[in-house]
Amino acid sequence: MHRIEVNGMVVDIVRKDIKNLHLAVYPPEGRVRVAAPLLLNDEAVRLAVIERLPWIRRQQQKYLEQDRQPRREYVSGESHYFQGRRYLLNVIEREGAAQVSIRNKKTIDLFVRPGSTLLQRERVMQAWYRSHLRSVVPPMIEKWEKVIGVEVASLGIKEMKTKWGTCNIEARRVWVNLELAKKSERCLEFIVVHEMVHLLERHHNERYLELMNRFLPSWRQYREELNRAPLAHAEWEY
Repeated sequence: MHRIEVNGMVVDIVRKDIKNLHLAVYPPEGRVRVAAPLLLNDEAVRLAVIERLPWIRRQQQKYLEQDRQPRREYVSGESHYFQGRRYLLNVIEREGAAQVSIRNKKTIDLFVRPGSTLLQRERVMQAWYRSHLRSVVPPMIEKWEKVIGVEVASLGIKEMKTKWGTCNIEARRVWVNLELAKKSERCLEFIVVHEMVHLLERHHNERYLELMNRFLPSWRQYREELNRAPLAHAEWEY
Protein backbone atom coordinates (compact mmCIF):
# COMPACT_ATOMS: atom_id res chain seq x y z
CA MET A 1 0.00 0.00 0.00
CA HIS A 2 1.17 3.54 -0.71
CA ARG A 3 -0.35 7.02 -0.53
CA ILE A 4 -0.95 9.95 -2.83
CA GLU A 5 -2.35 13.41 -2.12
CA VAL A 6 -5.39 14.70 -3.98
CA ASN A 7 -6.55 18.29 -3.33
CA GLY A 8 -4.95 18.19 0.12
CA MET A 9 -6.53 14.83 0.95
CA VAL A 10 -4.46 11.72 1.64
CA VAL A 11 -5.57 8.66 -0.34
CA ASP A 12 -4.39 5.12 0.39
CA ILE A 13 -3.91 2.97 -2.71
CA VAL A 14 -3.83 -0.83 -2.69
CA ARG A 15 -3.25 -2.63 -5.99
CA LYS A 16 -5.00 -5.95 -6.45
CA ASP A 17 -5.82 -8.53 -9.05
CA ILE A 18 -9.17 -6.93 -9.91
CA LYS A 19 -10.75 -5.50 -13.07
CA ASN A 20 -12.31 -2.31 -11.72
CA LEU A 21 -11.30 0.44 -9.32
CA HIS A 22 -13.06 0.44 -5.94
CA LEU A 23 -13.16 3.58 -3.80
CA ALA A 24 -14.26 3.60 -0.18
CA VAL A 25 -14.50 6.12 2.68
CA TYR A 26 -14.05 4.57 6.12
CA PRO A 27 -15.25 5.66 9.54
CA PRO A 28 -14.61 7.19 11.94
CA GLU A 29 -12.56 10.02 10.37
CA GLY A 30 -13.37 9.43 6.72
CA ARG A 31 -10.14 7.82 5.53
CA VAL A 32 -10.13 7.36 1.75
CA ARG A 33 -8.90 4.08 0.30
CA VAL A 34 -8.74 2.94 -3.31
CA ALA A 35 -8.37 -0.66 -4.45
CA ALA A 36 -6.97 -0.38 -7.97
CA PRO A 37 -6.17 -2.89 -10.73
CA LEU A 38 -2.50 -3.84 -10.91
CA LEU A 39 -1.79 -1.95 -14.14
CA LEU A 40 -3.67 1.26 -13.28
CA ASN A 41 -1.17 4.05 -12.61
CA ASP A 42 -1.37 6.70 -9.89
CA GLU A 43 -2.46 9.44 -12.29
CA ALA A 44 -5.49 7.41 -13.34
CA VAL A 45 -6.34 6.82 -9.68
CA ARG A 46 -5.95 10.55 -8.99
CA LEU A 47 -8.42 11.42 -11.76
CA ALA A 48 -10.91 8.85 -10.47
CA VAL A 49 -10.70 10.34 -6.97
CA ILE A 50 -11.18 13.89 -8.31
CA GLU A 51 -14.30 12.79 -10.18
CA ARG A 52 -15.74 11.42 -6.95
CA LEU A 53 -14.69 14.30 -4.67
CA PRO A 54 -18.24 15.58 -3.97
CA TRP A 55 -19.36 12.10 -2.89
CA ILE A 56 -16.21 11.62 -0.78
CA ARG A 57 -16.77 14.94 1.01
CA ARG A 58 -20.39 14.03 1.75
CA GLN A 59 -19.34 10.68 3.23
CA GLN A 60 -16.64 12.30 5.37
CA GLN A 61 -19.08 14.91 6.67
CA LYS A 62 -21.60 12.20 7.53
CA TYR A 63 -19.01 10.37 9.63
CA LEU A 64 -17.98 13.57 11.39
CA GLU A 65 -21.60 14.23 12.36
CA GLN A 66 -22.25 10.73 13.68
CA ASP A 67 -22.31 9.97 17.39
CA ARG A 68 -19.28 8.13 18.67
CA GLN A 69 -18.58 6.20 21.80
CA PRO A 70 -16.69 8.32 24.32
CA ARG A 71 -13.85 6.69 26.21
CA ARG A 72 -15.28 4.16 28.63
CA GLU A 73 -14.98 4.90 32.36
CA TYR A 74 -16.87 1.77 33.53
CA VAL A 75 -19.12 3.60 35.93
CA SER A 76 -22.86 3.23 36.53
CA GLY A 77 -25.04 4.96 33.95
CA GLU A 78 -22.68 4.51 31.01
CA SER A 79 -23.97 3.09 27.74
CA HIS A 80 -22.43 -0.21 26.71
CA TYR A 81 -23.28 -2.43 23.76
CA PHE A 82 -23.83 -6.15 23.43
CA GLN A 83 -25.09 -8.05 20.37
CA GLY A 84 -26.15 -4.84 18.68
CA ARG A 85 -28.19 -3.47 21.59
CA ARG A 86 -27.45 -0.61 23.98
CA TYR A 87 -27.46 -1.28 27.73
CA LEU A 88 -26.89 0.87 30.78
CA LEU A 89 -24.02 -0.25 32.97
CA ASN A 90 -24.69 -0.83 36.66
CA VAL A 91 -21.52 -1.28 38.72
CA ILE A 92 -21.97 -3.26 41.93
CA GLU A 93 -19.05 -3.45 44.35
CA ARG A 94 -18.89 -6.61 46.46
CA GLU A 95 -16.44 -9.18 47.71
CA GLY A 96 -15.95 -12.29 45.64
CA ALA A 97 -15.28 -13.12 42.03
CA ALA A 98 -15.97 -10.52 39.34
CA GLN A 99 -19.03 -11.19 37.22
CA VAL A 100 -21.10 -9.69 34.40
CA SER A 101 -24.79 -10.37 33.79
CA ILE A 102 -27.67 -8.86 31.81
CA ARG A 103 -30.83 -7.82 33.66
CA ASN A 104 -34.24 -6.92 32.20
CA LYS A 105 -32.80 -6.60 28.67
CA LYS A 106 -31.79 -3.06 29.60
CA THR A 107 -28.99 -3.28 32.15
CA ILE A 108 -25.56 -4.86 32.32
CA ASP A 109 -24.64 -5.55 35.94
CA LEU A 110 -20.89 -5.48 36.51
CA PHE A 111 -19.91 -7.05 39.85
CA VAL A 112 -16.41 -6.05 41.00
CA ARG A 113 -14.43 -5.87 44.22
CA PRO A 114 -14.58 -2.60 46.20
CA GLY A 115 -11.98 -0.12 45.03
CA SER A 116 -11.49 -1.77 41.63
CA THR A 117 -9.74 0.38 39.04
CA LEU A 118 -10.93 1.36 35.57
CA LEU A 119 -8.45 -1.09 34.05
CA GLN A 120 -9.67 -3.93 36.24
CA ARG A 121 -13.30 -3.24 35.33
CA GLU A 122 -12.41 -3.05 31.66
CA ARG A 123 -10.66 -6.42 31.83
CA VAL A 124 -13.71 -8.03 33.41
CA MET A 125 -15.93 -6.69 30.63
CA GLN A 126 -13.50 -7.77 27.93
CA ALA A 127 -13.28 -11.26 29.41
CA TRP A 128 -17.07 -11.42 29.32
CA TYR A 129 -17.16 -10.32 25.67
CA ARG A 130 -14.44 -12.82 24.79
CA SER A 131 -16.32 -15.64 26.51
CA HIS A 132 -19.42 -14.79 24.51
CA LEU A 133 -17.54 -14.93 21.20
CA ARG A 134 -15.90 -18.20 22.22
CA SER A 135 -19.35 -19.69 22.67
CA VAL A 136 -21.10 -18.41 19.53
CA VAL A 137 -18.44 -18.29 16.81
CA PRO A 138 -17.45 -22.01 16.69
CA PRO A 139 -21.02 -23.10 15.83
CA MET A 140 -21.07 -20.46 13.08
CA ILE A 141 -17.81 -21.79 11.69
CA GLU A 142 -19.11 -25.35 11.79
CA LYS A 143 -22.27 -24.30 9.95
CA TRP A 144 -20.43 -22.42 7.22
CA GLU A 145 -17.73 -25.05 6.75
CA LYS A 146 -20.45 -27.27 5.29
CA VAL A 147 -21.88 -24.49 3.12
CA ILE A 148 -18.60 -23.07 1.80
CA GLY A 149 -16.76 -26.37 1.65
CA VAL A 150 -13.69 -25.37 3.66
CA GLU A 151 -12.21 -26.34 7.02
CA VAL A 152 -11.05 -23.87 9.68
CA ALA A 153 -8.23 -25.20 11.84
CA SER A 154 -8.55 -22.70 14.69
CA LEU A 155 -10.26 -19.52 15.90
CA GLY A 156 -8.55 -16.48 17.41
CA ILE A 157 -10.10 -13.47 19.15
CA LYS A 158 -8.16 -10.27 19.63
CA GLU A 159 -8.46 -6.50 19.69
CA MET A 160 -7.83 -4.97 16.27
CA LYS A 161 -7.84 -1.26 15.51
CA THR A 162 -8.23 -1.37 11.73
CA LYS A 163 -10.00 -4.64 10.91
CA TRP A 164 -13.07 -6.53 12.02
CA GLY A 165 -11.47 -9.83 11.13
CA THR A 166 -8.62 -11.50 9.32
CA CYS A 167 -7.65 -14.93 8.02
CA ASN A 168 -4.29 -16.69 8.10
CA ILE A 169 -4.72 -18.80 5.00
CA GLU A 170 -1.65 -20.99 5.50
CA ALA A 171 -2.60 -21.86 9.08
CA ARG A 172 -6.34 -21.88 8.22
CA ARG A 173 -6.95 -19.71 11.27
CA VAL A 174 -9.78 -17.19 11.46
CA TRP A 175 -9.38 -14.15 13.72
CA VAL A 176 -12.28 -11.95 14.82
CA ASN A 177 -12.18 -8.56 16.53
CA LEU A 178 -13.21 -8.62 20.19
CA GLU A 179 -15.43 -5.60 19.49
CA LEU A 180 -17.71 -7.81 17.39
CA ALA A 181 -19.33 -9.00 20.63
CA LYS A 182 -20.97 -5.56 20.68
CA LYS A 183 -22.39 -5.97 17.19
CA SER A 184 -25.45 -7.91 16.09
CA GLU A 185 -25.17 -11.62 15.39
CA ARG A 186 -25.70 -11.05 11.64
CA CYS A 187 -22.72 -8.67 11.56
CA LEU A 188 -20.60 -11.21 13.39
CA GLU A 189 -21.67 -13.97 11.02
CA PHE A 190 -20.90 -11.76 8.03
CA ILE A 191 -17.30 -11.35 9.20
CA VAL A 192 -16.97 -15.09 9.85
CA VAL A 193 -18.18 -15.85 6.31
CA HIS A 194 -16.02 -13.09 4.85
CA GLU A 195 -12.87 -14.54 6.38
CA MET A 196 -13.77 -18.15 5.58
CA VAL A 197 -14.30 -17.32 1.90
CA HIS A 198 -10.65 -16.27 1.83
CA LEU A 199 -9.83 -19.97 2.19
CA LEU A 200 -11.21 -20.33 -1.34
CA GLU A 201 -9.93 -17.04 -2.74
CA ARG A 202 -7.07 -15.09 -1.18
CA HIS A 203 -7.70 -11.77 -2.93
CA HIS A 204 -10.64 -9.38 -3.00
CA ASN A 205 -11.11 -9.88 -6.72
CA GLU A 206 -14.09 -10.61 -8.96
CA ARG A 207 -14.09 -14.29 -8.01
CA TYR A 208 -14.20 -13.34 -4.35
CA LEU A 209 -17.23 -11.11 -4.93
CA GLU A 210 -18.96 -13.89 -6.84
CA LEU A 211 -18.39 -16.27 -3.93
CA MET A 212 -19.71 -13.76 -1.37
CA ASN A 213 -22.78 -13.12 -3.52
CA ARG A 214 -23.41 -16.85 -3.76
CA PHE A 215 -22.98 -17.71 -0.09
CA LEU A 216 -24.31 -14.52 1.57
CA PRO A 217 -26.35 -12.44 -0.91
CA SER A 218 -27.13 -9.74 1.69
CA TRP A 219 -23.49 -9.17 2.69
CA ARG A 220 -23.47 -5.52 1.56
CA GLN A 221 -26.36 -4.73 3.90
CA TYR A 222 -24.49 -6.33 6.79
CA ARG A 223 -21.33 -4.42 5.88
CA GLU A 224 -23.24 -1.16 6.08
CA GLU A 225 -24.64 -2.05 9.50
CA LEU A 226 -21.23 -3.14 10.69
CA ASN A 227 -19.60 0.19 9.93
CA ARG A 228 -22.43 2.27 11.38
CA ALA A 229 -21.73 4.53 14.37
CA PRO A 230 -21.39 4.58 17.30
CA LEU A 231 -19.37 1.37 17.05
CA ALA A 232 -17.60 2.12 13.79
CA HIS A 233 -14.24 2.37 15.52
CA ALA A 234 -12.78 -0.26 13.20
CA GLU A 235 -12.69 -0.20 9.43
CA TRP A 236 -13.93 -3.08 7.38
CA GLU A 237 -11.11 -3.46 4.88
CA TYR A 238 -12.16 -4.44 1.38
